Amino acid sequence: MMVPMFNLRLRSFLVWAFVAYPLLPFAQTTQAASVVGHDYIVAVVDSVPITNHDVSLRAPQVRHQLKQKNLPVPEGQALLKAALERLIVEKALLLYAKDTGITIEEEAINQAELRLAAQSQLSVADLHKKIKNEGSSVERLRQDLQDQLTLQRLTERNVPARIKVSDVEIDQAIQERQNASINTNPDIELGHILIAVSEKASDTDVATLQAKAQSALAQLQRGDDLARVAKEFSNGPEREKGGLMGVRPASRYPTLFVEATQNLKVGEATLVRSGAGFHVLKLVSKRASSVVTVTQTHPRHILLRPGGQLSQTAARAQLAEFKRQIEAGKADFAKLAREHSQDASGPEGGDLNWVSPGMFVPEFEEVMNKLQPGQIADPVVSRFGVHLIQVLERREAPISERELRDMARNQLREKKFDETYQLWAQEVRGRAYVEYRDAPQ
Repeated sequence: MMVPMFNLRLRSFLVWAFVAYPLLPFAQTTQAASVVGHDYIVAVVDSVPITNHDVSLRAPQVRHQLKQKNLPVPEGQALLKAALERLIVEKALLLYAKDTGITIEEEAINQAELRLAAQSQLSVADLHKKIKNEGSSVERLRQDLQDQLTLQRLTERNVPARIKVSDVEIDQAIQERQNASINTNPDIELGHILIAVSEKASDTDVATLQAKAQSALAQLQRGDDLARVAKEFSNGPEREKGGLMGVRPASRYPTLFVEATQNLKVGEATLVRSGAGFHVLKLVSKRASSVVTVTQTHPRHILLRPGGQLSQTAARAQLAEFKRQIEAGKADFAKLAREHSQDASGPEGGDLNWVSPGMFVPEFEEVMNKLQPGQIADPVVSRFGVHLIQVLERREAPISERELRDMARNQLREKKFDETYQLWAQEVRGRAYVEYRDAPQ
């Protein structure tokens, strides 16, 4: 199941659809079919006509997409014009794909249909029934899916090679990240003096201990030696270490300590209260972290591949039952994975080891990233089958200089993707013959 990270968002293309012109969920698409009056041709791209009916169908999709991106939504004729222009580009791209010999296998369309049904939490048969009930057809649905896959494949062939990222851009991105780390996760060392407060302490006792803590703070603020003040006042484990907690990333300090000291200058001190007592904190040192880390996840999964006698609906139901049994303490995840998983990780109890961001297909990773350690997701469908995913643990792990540069390059390519795609699509559109036609009188 596990796949390597691609150099670009290509790893997400199978759930991406049209880039700039994604289809709506089928219910919204078919509903729009009823908003059609007298039909006529409004434009021709080479020899392919675009009708008023086509524009009426596309307009709600354009509105939906712009709203999702929080962009201004045109209305009336302006919306219809925007929908027409997108259809023209789309037809030009599809004709170009045909000219360059791109074809889509029937199995690829079947898999796309399965994913669409799963996203709607329906079987394929129920999806077809709903499509027909809402006035559309299975043939129209499958043609739309074929067009999506064609445009996807055409884009894969043409866009990535056009995206250029220089070493200078990578260096600058890394420098900006390191500069940001000064504020987000610097290496710091705190001096710590704990004045412990018992849960049974009276108000008088608390007031006495607070005064003691304020005395320790005052001594540090006038420049007294931290080690001497810690030895005199502290009840904490740092007392015998000169009051020092050691140099570590800010993320590895208690949040209370980080928040209390984040605005201090080196050498300054402050006082905070917690359930354990009063804490006198001194910022001993602070510098940008020399180690870049990423959040790694340790997941495991059970994979069932629909086919033969096992439908996707049955696979989802079986994994949902596995989840119920595991959470009730009646079954063991690793044992079920060894017995039932159809992935290479099955013999290892479904264990996928530690993984960095981008190592899995997006439909798997999106669900995984939302899980807390120990939590099991509801069955999720990917291009590989149906998964039951559990996250075991997470950690911050250092990455090498090469990994850091690869990450920066990928992020820069991602940022440039949409602009590069739009320029290329307009080039293809410019080579096509486009004829606009007026509405019949």
